[in-house]
Amino acid sequence: MSAGGESSRERILGRVARAAASRGRLSHPGALATPAAADPVSGFVKCFTSSGGEVVQADRGRPANEWLTGFLQALEPGVVGVAVGPEVPAGLRPRLPDVAAAHAGAGISVAWGAVSESGSLILPSTGTRAVQLLPPVHVVWVPEGRVFARMEDALRELLHGLPAAVGLHSGPSKSADIGRTVVTGVHGPGRCMVVFI
Repeated sequence: MSAGGESSRERILGRVARAAASRGRLSHPGALATPAAADPVSGFVKCFTSSGGEVVQADRGRPANEWLTGFLQALEPGVVGVAVGPEVPAGLRPRLPDVAAAHAGAGISVAWGAVSESGSLILPSTGTRAVQLLPPVHVVWVPEGRVFARMEDALRELLHGLPAAVGLHSGPSKSADIGRTVVTGVHGPGRCMVVFI
């Protein structure tokens, strides 16, 4: 307390209040004027792959789960067990043993959508975070009709069925915390693969 009975906290808050009162208000800048990509899917692929993500083409002549099984087994090293998110329908689940995410060779998810301008996947974050983050490989099925040109378009659509939270994934996990050297796979999968459905 100062001699006048005012605490340090009160003096600081008083200075902040006086400074804020003397400032004029700014008007809202309005909607972003981000141009929409003519082809959101190719824009997404360009951004996603530029940050280390991979886009894989499924064999449309085979059932999706059969194709994914063969694809995962052919990876180096081959995947023998998977962790599958509860949102993944039976037709998109590989025919490999389900194991705990911490021991899985791959995690399998279905994205709610994707964003072209940032190359980001929009993934559910309730009940599937371990599947998305613990295995070394994350395979994400993305519905082509849910690739949005801009984040604002995706968020506007998301408001109609807003979940408690979503995760935005823009490629494999990367960190440059130590010595500004980029290391992949530190805080999540080292490989993030998108397959369009």
